[in-house]
Formats: sequence, C-alpha cells, structure tokens
Amino acid sequence: MERKDITVIYEDENVVAINKPAHLLVHPYADNKDYALTTWLLKHYPGVKTVGDDPEQRPGIVHRLDKDTSGVILVPRSHEYFRYLKELFQSHGIKKSYLALVWGKVQEKKGTINKPISLKGGTTKRTVHDGKMTKEALTDYEVVKRFTFDDPDTETRKIYDFTLVRAWPKTGRTHQIRVHLASIGFAIVGDTMYGAKKNPLALDRQFLHAESIEFLAAEGHKLNIEAELPADLKKVLVRLEEYDVSAPPLNERA
Repeated sequence: MERKDITVIYEDENVVAINKPAHLLVHPYADNKDYALTTWLLKHYPGVKTVGDDPEQRPGIVHRLDKDTSGVILVPRSHEYFRYLKELFQSHGIKKSYLALVWGKVQEKKGTINKPISLKGGTTKRTVHDGKMTKEALTDYEVVKRFTFDDPDTETRKIYDFTLVRAWPKTGRTHQIRVHLASIGFAIVGDTMYGAKKNPLALDRQFLHAESIEFLAAEGHKLNIEAELPADLKKVLVRLEEYDVSAPPLNERA
C-alpha cells in the first residue's frame, strides 16, 4: 500500500528533495520486499530506475536516512547529477543539519565530537570503541533549548532533563549522530539501540530529524532545502513546553 505521507519539498530538472517520514526504509535490503522510498520514487519519478551505483537495488539513492529518522533526502533525477551529488557528499560539499532531543542536560552551549566510528562485531550496531572497519567521524552540535520535564502521568513525581540540540555531521557514517551523542552521555530520546528502551514521552522512534540540506547546485546557485518538523515530534516539544518546570508558569509568561 502506497505511503500517503511522503512529500516533495523541492524539485527541478536535476533533483527532487523529499521529506521522508519515519518508519520508512530508504530502500529494501537483500530479499526484503517491504515498501520503501524507492518504491514510491519508481512510481512517481520512473526516470530514476537507471540512476545510481546500484539502480537495481537502490534507484536514485545517493545518500540515506535511518528508517526511523525523518527529514530531507535528495534524489538525483539523472545519472549525471547522481555523480555530481556523490562527489559533493564525498568532498563534504553538502551541509546537513539535524534536530535531536537527547536525555540529560547538555551544559556546553556548543561542542564537537571527534571520535572514530566502527562496526561492533557480530551486530549492526556502531561504536566509538574498538570494532571493525573503523572510520574517522566528526560532529558539531549546539544547544537549542533545555527542558526540565515534570511527568504528569506518574503518581509519584518524576522529573527528567532533556535537551534539544542541533547537529551538523561533518562526515557521513552510519548512525553517526546517534552514536556520537550517546558516546558523550546524551543518547537520543526514543533510540532503543543506543539509549533507553523506554521513554516518558510516548515516542515510538528516535527524535532525530534531518531539517535541512545546503549545497551549491551544478548551475552555480546555492540551494538550502528545509523539511518541516513532523507532527509526532512537534507534539513532543509542545508537551515538554507545557510541563517544563524550569520555565515560568504559562500565565506568567510574556
């Protein structure tokens, strides 16, 4: 059944930008036939069927987002533009910005995480400790807002600290932002692979959203494409604001 929540946020003759919803694979793996973004692309942009390094398996795909990460993803419409974007990604010519909600109170306003990432043996998990296929990884981040959440759904008062951060991965490693933030003690809320198995915010996926991509188009003009925060993450932020005991009461706010 076709997903109705896949939206096009920008397109021209060379590229399409999609706001990918959560719970959607970018492309199927091996013999997996689950509905994926590529399924939708082949129907709505059939020209991508010959685009990419492996168009049989990943038509039109030049970069990816995790299944449960939402946000902007670029899809080249020709193999020539695929090669152009691939070179930009490899030379770090594309700036990506993400929003993430993490457990705990991040004290520093800004920071950089410079830790190599490797594959943990026998799993699909990544790690900053000794593993296989180690690659350099660099992520910049800054604090957007801190919350002290007084959970209204518990009989005995429970208070949690959360921090909304903006992150800019300077490299493109699998699970990079998730692994890096967890490695400094601030796992992403809802990320059961690298953080807590449960959360008081009723999130059924990680609070991680690819909010923008900026790059120089082949024609010479700059493109800055933004993907609106989805409803499930907006709802979480509204709830945090409502029960944030570090802020003045609502009736006292200007």
